Amino acid sequence: MNIVDKARKFAERAHATQARKYTGEKYFVHLHEVAELCRQFGLGKTAIAAAYLHDTVEDQPVTHQDLEREFGREIAGIVRELTDVPAVPGGPTRKQRKAMDLARLEAAGADAQSIKCADLISNTSSIVRHDPHFARTYLPEKRAALTVLTRANTGLHALAWLRLLEAEKQLDA
Repeated sequence: MNIVDKARKFAERAHATQARKYTGEKYFVHLHEVAELCRQFGLGKTAIAAAYLHDTVEDQPVTHQDLEREFGREIAGIVRELTDVPAVPGGPTRKQRKAMDLARLEAAGADAQSIKCADLISNTSSIVRHDPHFARTYLPEKRAALTVLTRANTGLHALAWLRLLEAEKQLDA
């Protein structure tokens, strides 16, 4: 089994009981969309595999060590670059966490930055459509992220900006 198929199956199992927040569809639909965007824009197998896995540590009882054992240091490293600081009671505020996430993303490699662009593309329209109130917090955070994703695939980066601008226009309409 190649690495992309292995990651796809792992992610599908890991997220089997998880649903998308607004639509109720299987969470794997999001992961597949992100991975497919990466494939369409010419990213390699390592990045596509990491795209399938990008939310496993945030959302499931999976550790970076688990990913390193299963997929190797490179893929686990990309996922680490994409893993947001968790919200914990008494921990950093959302603003503080997002600042830490931004610094991590700015230092991330091209594959991680490209996957983040695909993730933003996948999430943006759904959030604006289903939760306009939260979108007023989310969209400025995404705008800040896009400004630091300077190593991302240029096509994905441009599409992420386009989707953000469309979402901002829709929100202001």
